[in-house]
Amino acid sequence: MQKFTTLTGVAAPMRTINVDTDMIIPKQYLKTIKRTGLGKGLFSEMRYKDDGSENPDFVLNKPAYRQAQILIAGDNFGCGSSREHAPWALLDYGIRCVISTSFADIFYNNCFKNGVLPITVSPEDLEKLFEDADRGANATLTIDLENQEIRGPDGGKLKFEIDAFRKHCMMNGLDDIGLTMVKAKAIDDFEKTTAVARPWM
Repeated sequence: MQKFTTLTGVAAPMRTINVDTDMIIPKQYLKTIKRTGLGKGLFSEMRYKDDGSENPDFVLNKPAYRQAQILIAGDNFGCGSSREHAPWALLDYGIRCVISTSFADIFYNNCFKNGVLPITVSPEDLEKLFEDADRGANATLTIDLENQEIRGPDGGKLKFEIDAFRKHCMMNGLDDIGLTMVKAKAIDDFEKTTAVARPWM
């Protein structure tokens, strides 16, 4: 998993509330277990018209936000059915951080396991971030995970809370497999000791 320390990038404003995982990545894209290639399906029912052409009104199709790495989202983002493809699609598109007032628990947990940082802020702070994001590509945000700060284009700072263990994993690029591999030597030593003590196993 890619480490997350500091990210400076364009933030796309998506004010829609209750964006569920089927809106993030529709069911027809769930046939694969690969983490790559899903970016094309991200928000596809909103990004594209019925004829396959782009919907010019959708935020990620606007020139200022095509390279967005941060998504400022409405309340209760990631609700609905459990699907790990949702953070996979966000990451494959290039979005490394989603900021909202609230997230569905399963989506929130899946983000941390896949290198997408979900940040929860107050409604007042979210509105300020929406205002910053509305200014387009000339107004970038900086997400500083170590100091737990969001820095705006005018120098303003917002603090955010995050679980210490999850912060450690994100900053060190540790998913569940990575956490296991940190203990690889202890696991190898245990296996060797067990093989001698219980050779019949």
